[in-house]
Amino acid sequence: MKKILCLVVAVMLLFSFALVGCGTKTATSSETQKPEATKKPEATQAPEATTAVVEYKESPYFAGKGLPPVKDRLPQEPKITNEFPEDMLKYEIGTYGGTLRTVTAGVEWDADVFIGCNEALLNTPGILGKEITGNVLKGYEVTADQKEYTFHMREGLKWSDGTPVTAKDVQFTVDDVLFNKELTPIFPGWMCSGGDAIGTPLKFTMVDDFTFKFAFDKPYGGLAIRMAIKGWVGYTEFLKPSTYLKKYHKKYNTDTAALEAEIKAAKFKPGEWVNLFNDKDILNWELTSSKSIGFPRLYPWLYTKKTDTTAEFERNPYYYKVDKAGNQLPYIDKIISTYVQDLEVAKMKIIAGEVDYNDYASLNDMPLYKENEAKGGYKAYLMSDSGTHGDVFLNLTYKNDNWRKVVQDERFRKALHLGINGKEIIDTIYFGLAEPSVIEDNTYDVAAANKLLDEMGMTKGTDGFRKGPDGKKFTIPFEVQAFTSSYIPITELIVEQWKALGLNVTMKKIDGVLWGTRNAANELQATVLFTETSMWFQGNWGQNLWGPLWDTYFNSVGKKGEKPPANVQKLFDLIAKVSTDKPEDAITAVEEAKAEFKTHNWYFNYFSNKKSPIIINAKIGNIPKEAISIAVGFSMEQLFFKK
Repeated sequence: MKKILCLVVAVMLLFSFALVGCGTKTATSSETQKPEATKKPEATQAPEATTAVVEYKESPYFAGKGLPPVKDRLPQEPKITNEFPEDMLKYEIGTYGGTLRTVTAGVEWDADVFIGCNEALLNTPGILGKEITGNVLKGYEVTADQKEYTFHMREGLKWSDGTPVTAKDVQFTVDDVLFNKELTPIFPGWMCSGGDAIGTPLKFTMVDDFTFKFAFDKPYGGLAIRMAIKGWVGYTEFLKPSTYLKKYHKKYNTDTAALEAEIKAAKFKPGEWVNLFNDKDILNWELTSSKSIGFPRLYPWLYTKKTDTTAEFERNPYYYKVDKAGNQLPYIDKIISTYVQDLEVAKMKIIAGEVDYNDYASLNDMPLYKENEAKGGYKAYLMSDSGTHGDVFLNLTYKNDNWRKVVQDERFRKALHLGINGKEIIDTIYFGLAEPSVIEDNTYDVAAANKLLDEMGMTKGTDGFRKGPDGKKFTIPFEVQAFTSSYIPITELIVEQWKALGLNVTMKKIDGVLWGTRNAANELQATVLFTETSMWFQGNWGQNLWGPLWDTYFNSVGKKGEKPPANVQKLFDLIAKVSTDKPEDAITAVEEAKAEFKTHNWYFNYFSNKKSPIIINAKIGNIPKEAISIAVGFSMEQLFFKK
């Protein structure tokens, strides 16, 4: 698959999405069959709302635009939406109109717009992972052996250009993109049997125009949650607009002259049809890129206009969701994303009332935001963060024997954990708005920590610093990017706390691009970042930060990296179970993984359930009373400006 060239890549290098290839086994990609009796399903997704809609209504924004009637633009069974369980949000029927203003410091990237627009094939309300519902797809069943999934599409669903969406689009994506060796040299591991990188690729069967199956030769109970949320996946993994993309695909162009003309117009070299196709195919990570303008999409808002400082998104006339009263969503007509050069400018725009939605405000600035609520016309909510944003990592596979001998000693990691005063960090950096870790022991004991270091033979030199096995001063060199405003002060506190153990600890601030480059090259020795252990289904335990070469080995099935020791392999197997087992078994694996972290201190997690600010215009409705903050963005089509 093509490389995603957007600002988020530097951060997404953190995550192990298991986008590695299946084994060398071959598999037929698809076949077409007549409808037949299927195996008895063990489970289906949670049922959608079934309130009868008498008449569908649309935004006045579409008046006079020459569109078909709204009932002809919607599927026969639109999704009747409430993206939160009822105990989290009492849904209000909204009113149409308004422009939502966001702000971003990323070029061709706005995280708030990405979250607000991205649509997956399935959904998990509140992004809790407790139930799975239909989304772009109407629903699914899975057989009792967890090997075969039957998916049902929404008949009448249309791309943003009005072209029907059918199972033929899925067939094109599977047969002509995923199973095309030129476009996809390495088949994604998470699409293999059991979600295993050495498993057999999925087998696709098209039952009819609105029904298809995925079959595996091993149980794969975790597929549905992967299709709903893991890695912020979108529908583009399995569903592409075939009518649009076929004109850029070699298989469908017998007239090579026409294809070569397209290649030349796109400024690629003759014969580079793969580069042309990848350039024209817009993935979910590119929905806030101006390249997506004109591409057939299924999002609530569509990128339509770019200036030097703004990106404009307009409502999709063919969006497939409605509320219980039959109003086609979204309620808000437009989004204007404004580019600023740094986060300080973004902060000033927020308190001046020039931003309607921002989920990336710093907790450090919460007093400032609360003080200016009335003036800025917004509310500063505190909700649970999706990540920890402050975990401490030592690279256990950094290529230096002296370093490895120290950091791979469990006594050393235990000592460092005992030397972290988590309460001080929570109170100082997070104003007490976090809880002690639910993963690791929270004991703070400098004396016990020093005793462990003494047992290791890390004696102190005349300068007061402990020595490594080479007899020289042992140094922990932190390199940290200011991804959030808390990372630098957290690191400064860690530096001082670990110096109390007689360790030489330094800190260097580097920019995000350099950080990503050094991380990818296994050149970071120590850093501070985040994990997402609060969302059990993500599988992000920081393993590519504390054990990058082991993680690479695991994900490449031994082709790259270094073989992990048995206890790390055990942990990786548990993390894999979280991704591949059915939810009830996956949650058990999560608890077992937490126990492994508590025993081995693979990285340093000293707090949980941190609260995070989310700034929203005071006139906007359908805000849940309590939620993971990012889940509000996932329900952005439900937001509306109160009159």
